[in-house]
Amino acid sequence: MTQDIALGIGCDRNTPHATLAQVIDEALQRLGRDWSTVKAVASIDLKADEVAMQQLMQQRGCDIRFYSAAQLAQVPVPNPSETVRKYTGTPSVSEAAALLAAGADGQPAPMSALLIEKHKLRGPDGRNATVSVAAIG
Repeated sequence: MTQDIALGIGCDRNTPHATLAQVIDEALQRLGRDWSTVKAVASIDLKADEVAMQQLMQQRGCDIRFYSAAQLAQVPVPNPSETVRKYTGTPSVSEAAALLAAGADGQPAPMSALLIEKHKLRGPDGRNATVSVAAIG
């Protein structure tokens, strides 16, 4: 039986849905997985109003959990970024969100649960999207 996974997503403001979908599809392909194994999707609450996030929820039939910068900043990650911290208030969005979504009882999954760390894609318009994948359980 294939292990369930959680996706953590980060993106530039106004990133097109096509870029977000492509970065997720690339990560799933790297793992030999498809959407049927995705049981949780998460991001930072700053992205709750992003059109691409709304489209992702509608097209994939998933809910996205949105965490605050303070919640995300508490999660140890392998690739913290001062650039991300400057813009969001936390050194990690995608990795921390994936670990929180994969965790249980409000606690993040351990760093070792990350199957893909910060897979990044720059879309044709220059906007970036990032996805991290963590094993659940």
